[in-house]
Amino acid sequence: MTPPLMARVTAASLLLLLLAACNPVFNWREVRPDNTALTLLLPCKPDKAQRSVPLGGRPTELAMLGCDAGDATFAVAVATLDDAAQAAAVLAGWQTATLANLKAAGGQTGPLTLPGADALPPAVLVRASGQRADGRAVQSQAAYFSQGRQVFQAVIYADRMDPEAAETFFSSLKLDTGNPR
Repeated sequence: MTPPLMARVTAASLLLLLLAACNPVFNWREVRPDNTALTLLLPCKPDKAQRSVPLGGRPTELAMLGCDAGDATFAVAVATLDDAAQAAAVLAGWQTATLANLKAAGGQTGPLTLPGADALPPAVLVRASGQRADGRAVQSQAAYFSQGRQVFQAVIYADRMDPEAAETFFSSLKLDTGNPR
């Protein structure tokens, strides 16, 4: 290669590197679902949705925030129950329904330290592998927790779980203790 051509190739390579650095896969931002004491980081601008789902044997409004980044879906969902005493049963049913929808044979459940979450039921993190609706393999990690009458699910669905992104997402979950709902 001639020196001018080498300089152009080097300059083009540097430009491509700079452009890649300006377009991160994960653009983390703090969000707060409406009418909650929860804050968390999402890796992209979230979409909002709301729908009625059967939780605890009755139709319940479920509010969701979610987005796709790095070949994964990140979401948080919240429902307000009539009675905080229902939280344990509702969260257990939610976990079971999620694993069934994934066609997961089971999941690994472990404790999750989450500032501001109710001690009972305890916050948990469930890791599972299963199938998407189209039959493709999927990995998931989902946190289930409550505060007062509100129950939450924070979840990642991915073809291949990015451990660093999962750590950032789940460690960002915080509940303000000054105003449980």
